[in-house]
Order: sequence, then structure tokens, then C-alpha cells
Amino acid sequence: MRVLGVDPGLTRCGIGVVEGGRGRSVRLVAVGVVRTPPGHPTAQRLLYLQDELETWLDRFEPDAVAVEQVFADVNVASVMTTMQASAVPMLAAARRGLPVTLHTPTSVKAAVTGSGRADKAQVTAMVARILRMETAPKPADAADALALAICDLWHGGATNRLALAAASERARLTAAGHRAVAQ
Repeated sequence: MRVLGVDPGLTRCGIGVVEGGRGRSVRLVAVGVVRTPPGHPTAQRLLYLQDELETWLDRFEPDAVAVEQVFADVNVASVMTTMQASAVPMLAAARRGLPVTLHTPTSVKAAVTGSGRADKAQVTAMVARILRMETAPKPADAADALALAICDLWHGGATNRLALAAASERARLTAAGHRAVAQ
């Protein structure tokens, strides 16, 4: 199974793709960060982010998308732009019929390090170790995106496969119903 993880942000959006499965080793496919200029209008920045995510979806053809769930913070402006940015991968995945799972920062940290209270350095170090990377992914947004994808493989993979199977069954039943009505 291949998962695209997204650490949403309007200035820096981490993106990572991994392959593997529950109980199997995880392999790094790609990692990067999409940056948008803070001085540009929000709509243009979101459009650029969408275009970049579409490119990643086309190039790497993931089976699922994992996005960090936005949590409340004292900086409302930051939360708002992060929420706007988090909608972009969800919409892109929905347009392609891909399952989307939102993971809390605590659940991602726990999945990757064993502790929901791990700091960014611990998460980055464990991501590098799990993926057998010679150097740790930088910046932290890139490491966080990979951690999201790993978390989804290890904890969300079964849920994603069930969602895909259910969607496939619904499509089959709908098609069968249309054929029966046509006869």
C-alpha cells in the first residue's frame, strides 16, 4: 500500500510518500516541502499548493492520503491558514476517490516513537530510522509528513482498505441496480 502524508501549512506544506503495510517494513518513495510566498494572496497560494499536490498524486499514485488534523492554538490566524491548507489535500483525494484519514499530532507521535509526547527531534530521528535514511528529512514539515504516512500505514491501513472495499461494493451494487432497472 502507498500513502501520501501531508503536514498542512500555507507557507510550508510537508509532503511524503511511503510504501508498506501493517507488519511489513516501510519504504521511502519521496519527500518534499511545498513553499508559498507569504506576500501573495491566500487564494493564489492555495491554488499553487493544489497544483503541487495534484502533481504528487499523479506522479506517485497513492492508495490513500493521510493529513494532520488541525488543532486549536492561541494564534487564530495561523490556525485558519493551516485549516485552509488542510482542505486542499482532502479535496484532491476526494476528487480521485482516495480515502483520507486525519491523524492527530499525538497519535502520529505515538505511532512513530511510542510516545504521544515526543518532540520534533524524536519524531524526525525515528522517521529516519524507520525509513533507513542516511540523513534525517528536513525541515520538520517533511519529517512530519512522512510520520503521518507511516502512522497511516501502521494504524490506518486496515481502515483504508475497508473503506476502499466498501466503496467498491457500493459501486458494484449501484451498477447492478442500474442494469436491473434498464432490463
